[in-house]
Amino acid sequence: MLLDPSSSEYKRARRHHYKTTKNRDGDTDPDWTPFRAAEKKYKARFPPPDLSGALDLALLDASRHADIEQTGWKGRPDAVRVKEIDLDDARQKPGAAGTRRAFAIVDVPGLVILPAFVSDEAQRDLIRWSLRDHAKYPNETNLDTHYILPHSGLWSTYLSSPEIVVQPRPPSSATPSNSPGPRRLVSNTPASPTTFSLITSTPKPSSVPSAYAQPISTAQLVPRLRWANIGWSYHWGTKQYDFAREVQPVGEPFRRVCLEVVRSIRWQEVFGGAATELLDGWEGTSEWRTWQETYEPDAGIVNFYQIKDSLMGHVDRSEICATSPLVSISLGNAAIFLVGGLTRDVVPIPILLRSGDIVVMSGPACRRAFHGVPRILEGTLPTHLDEGDTVTGGTWTPYARYMRTARVNVNVRQVFPSGFDPRLAQA
Repeated sequence: MLLDPSSSEYKRARRHHYKTTKNRDGDTDPDWTPFRAAEKKYKARFPPPDLSGALDLALLDASRHADIEQTGWKGRPDAVRVKEIDLDDARQKPGAAGTRRAFAIVDVPGLVILPAFVSDEAQRDLIRWSLRDHAKYPNETNLDTHYILPHSGLWSTYLSSPEIVVQPRPPSSATPSNSPGPRRLVSNTPASPTTFSLITSTPKPSSVPSAYAQPISTAQLVPRLRWANIGWSYHWGTKQYDFAREVQPVGEPFRRVCLEVVRSIRWQEVFGGAATELLDGWEGTSEWRTWQETYEPDAGIVNFYQIKDSLMGHVDRSEICATSPLVSISLGNAAIFLVGGLTRDVVPIPILLRSGDIVVMSGPACRRAFHGVPRILEGTLPTHLDEGDTVTGGTWTPYARYMRTARVNVNVRQVFPSGFDPRLAQA
């Protein structure tokens, strides 16, 4: 365990740290923005990052203490200013079975954390659905461009025949040659009703297969799964939605949780009162009043993180509706989530997210804020996801094995504002 100085993991990380930093002047670069400095801090393998500044709302729940103590990774429940808000949910009443709570982050209006909102059983169901039922045709994954994936899905094929070899797609004549220099970052124009026509007219060329992909077994390919599209197709080359492609229905398990979350939150407590002064310029300042009735998720992504993966700080600018709730479900190993402001010069807030926690990003200050996941915390899989066959009659073992080194994040949002008809806008 990395936090134990006597462990082999700790000693290996220490050796690597000394080897890679012996000629370095310091641990920080004066050119780093505050957001970049925070990313570097939490990505560090050695010494393990100090999480005392990270918000850890799980510590308020006595039923989660055993798992937290076992992993060693913990933040503080008072590290960030929060305001507990009521939920329209019978289970949030004090003393009720499976009590649910919700907290608004005071310094980021529109950011709401719902710790342990997803029950243990529902977490297993969502993980199964994500791997077995969702990450397959017709939902695009990161692997489809490069491999001819089984029509029944990579995961199902892996369970039945882990040694079956998956063939790469033939290289395209358009495959670009490797060129020296850093990868070019794409800065997309923020989407809005006024830029919708521009977005739909922007060419969205197909991705080309890698010229270096080799035949590979399903067992070796499964850990390379990184994402699966939800709903409207997202074009990674332009960082825009491809509205010319057929939209796929949002999986009912995902949709059900998202609707339950948005309908449970009392939005008056999030955007009313003192927060109102921060809503200047939001054309739909009363839009939140109708979210419980009008919110309908229609796009998103399932992220499949391995332990050493991270998600670089970025801003979501692709949705035509830039304010409606984005619902993010954490499953598996815990992670550090950073959320800052409209530029990387704002010092971000670190939040420790554990399995079953939900983050809701809404409103202009939050939806256009830089955010990212610099660290998946190894060894933090909760007991209920690491129990093998003891809880599910023999069907959970392969999922438990996969999840020991993984985090699944279901991230769903609404592309179009209520009342916006894309067919009329294209006419």
